[in-house]
Amino acid sequence: MRARYTESGLNLFLRCDMTFLSGSFIVLLTVIFGGNAVAIKLTLTGMGPLTTAGLRFALAAIAIALWALATGRSFRIRPGQSFQLIIVSSGFTLQLCLFYLGLDRTFASRGILISNLLPFFVLFLSHRFIPDEKITWQKMAGIGMGFCGVAFMFLGHTGAYGAFHSGDPIVLAAVIVWSCNVVYTKRIISAYAPFHLVLYPMMVSVPVFLCAGVLSGEMMVFDLNATVLGAYAYQSLISAAFGFVAWSTMLQRYGASTLHSFVFIMPIAGVVFSALILQEPITPNIVVALILIAGGILMVQRSPKKAVFSFSLTRGI
Repeated sequence: MRARYTESGLNLFLRCDMTFLSGSFIVLLTVIFGGNAVAIKLTLTGMGPLTTAGLRFALAAIAIALWALATGRSFRIRPGQSFQLIIVSSGFTLQLCLFYLGLDRTFASRGILISNLLPFFVLFLSHRFIPDEKITWQKMAGIGMGFCGVAFMFLGHTGAYGAFHSGDPIVLAAVIVWSCNVVYTKRIISAYAPFHLVLYPMMVSVPVFLCAGVLSGEMMVFDLNATVLGAYAYQSLISAAFGFVAWSTMLQRYGASTLHSFVFIMPIAGVVFSALILQEPITPNIVVALILIAGGILMVQRSPKKAVFSFSLTRGI
């Protein structure tokens, strides 16, 4: 009881200590992450999906490695951790493979809303596999809101938000793999430097993506215009590399419970960017779905019990 009171007091202190500038910067980060799926869709107009993933994480891995070198961080892992990193890297590679292939076959806004089922799947799995992480009635209500939101998106028969697209179940499969990987990472994260669980999976995934792109016969690069290159730089340097460094810095300063109270902004930003940049329609269905999903995320993420690092595997896809 005492520990719970102390943690609550600390979270309240951190929230009160946050300046307007810091809060605005966290909002900016969530907007950046929200726009990532739109950047992927733009890149896919000039590169194959597996090639896009491979080149994105190659550049992001280089940027993060240079940051780690410049800040004097150790790349060394402990004996016995290689097997754990292989598991995380395999899940990371599979989830991103499915996500890019799925997003290539559906609208960005649909992919954004489906991918934001992640907190709900993670909560289900954490309840089962992580001690002291239980589903409360409030969180159960949030889960219900989230799934109802995605279900509402599929009501109707035409347009961007009617029926199913072939990429929808692929994106959903990516989210399921992604959530399993998040829960596994939460169990082992205390033994690692946070960037290890970002950098090493990226390094493993890059050759897999590029080799798969060659073997699958996809057109790897076919139109490198300014839009494609700009979207590629956004995914790699702004969302993945800068986003990792900035989010981890703010996480250390303010804690996970404070930062996670902002994550409902991500699906909102993603849908707005999809409409403004990709000209995807915002229908009444998508508005209701977005309200339900964002509200569900708020209820699920409110006052989480533990501060865990979760950028790349939970928000940086």
